[in-house]
Amino acid sequence: MGSDDERDLVRRGYDELSYHYRTDDADDGQYGPWLDDLQGRLPASAAVLDLGCGCGVPVARSLANAGHHVTGIDISDVQVERARRLVPTGTFLRADATQLDLPPASFDAVVCLYALIHMPLADQPRLIERVATWLRPGGWLLTTVGNSAWTGTENNWLDGPATMWWSQADATTYRSWLQQVGLEITSQDFVPEGDSGHALFWAQRPPT
Repeated sequence: MGSDDERDLVRRGYDELSYHYRTDDADDGQYGPWLDDLQGRLPASAAVLDLGCGCGVPVARSLANAGHHVTGIDISDVQVERARRLVPTGTFLRADATQLDLPPASFDAVVCLYALIHMPLADQPRLIERVATWLRPGGWLLTTVGNSAWTGTENNWLDGPATMWWSQADATTYRSWLQQVGLEITSQDFVPEGDSGHALFWAQRPPT
């Protein structure tokens, strides 16, 4: 399967399962403490990029409600349409994150939760490199990535009608990729899920 086919699987999967994955009125759930932590690190009226923003809930909604300027990117048309409706003060674009070209030093934070692992593995180091350039000095990256390496698909994901695809390295590899682009990792945690889980990283572009 080529990378375009894999991207289509992810896009179609989230188009099909958007409401099944998260309802309009979903609470912050496990994201709550992470978002509270992020709020404490941001200046007032911060510019935040939400990569893999989904339907805008809870990340973009929480940040916009706190007065921050949110730009959300997602590969799914359905997710982006919902985000525009649910977070009307945000800016949401349907795009492939690995193809994004954004100005340097334009965001105080980049959030990428459960999204990098849906992108072709070969594209992930380059995207991390770009994220580091998009951050302003002192800016933060909050991301969940693979804890152990795995690439594969799951049919009838979430007991729905669609197939989903993932591709992830292990946490040690992600740590190396973050450090290689000059980001300082301030914390790394394990987030359990089912029989496995993900790695949660906080990384900062060093202040000048």
